[in-house]
Amino acid sequence: MATHESDVSPPGAAGAEAPAPTRVQFHAVGRRKRAVARVFLRPGRGRWFINGRALEEYFPRLLLQKAVQQPFEVTGTAGRFDIKVNVTGGGLTGQADAIKLGVARALLLVDPDFRPRLRAAGLLTRDPREVERKKYGQPKARKRFQFSKR
Repeated sequence: MATHESDVSPPGAAGAEAPAPTRVQFHAVGRRKRAVARVFLRPGRGRWFINGRALEEYFPRLLLQKAVQQPFEVTGTAGRFDIKVNVTGGGLTGQADAIKLGVARALLLVDPDFRPRLRAAGLLTRDPREVERKKYGQPKARKRFQFSKR
C-alpha cells in the first residue's frame, strides 16, 4: 500500500530513461545582401521546395541551381535530404547565396565533421558586402556631379 509520496514512482519513470529522439529536422539561416533564407533539412530523396516551388522553377538559371547545391556536393550528401526554404528580400543571386550559406550551416548541424570541407570551399563565410548609401550633394554613393573649372 503506497500512501506516501516517496513510495510512489513518478509517471513515466519505469526503469531506465527513454533515449532522446534523434533530430528529424535541421534548421539554419543564411543571409546575403538584403536576402534572408530560412533553410530546413529533413532526411529524404533530394527534393527542393523554395517558397513552395521546385528548384528548377524558382531558379531557371543553371548557375544558380548549381550554387545552392554546392554544399551537398562538397560534403557528398547530395540526394540524402529534402530541402524546404523560405527566402525573402534581395534579387535571385543574393537569394541563391543566402540559401547556399543556410544549407551549409544546416549541414554543420547534421554532422560537425563537415566543417573543414565546408570552410575550405568558402561556404561558411558570410559575405559582408552591402549596398553603400547615397550621399547628399552627389548623384550616387560615390559618383560626383561634373566639375567645371570655369
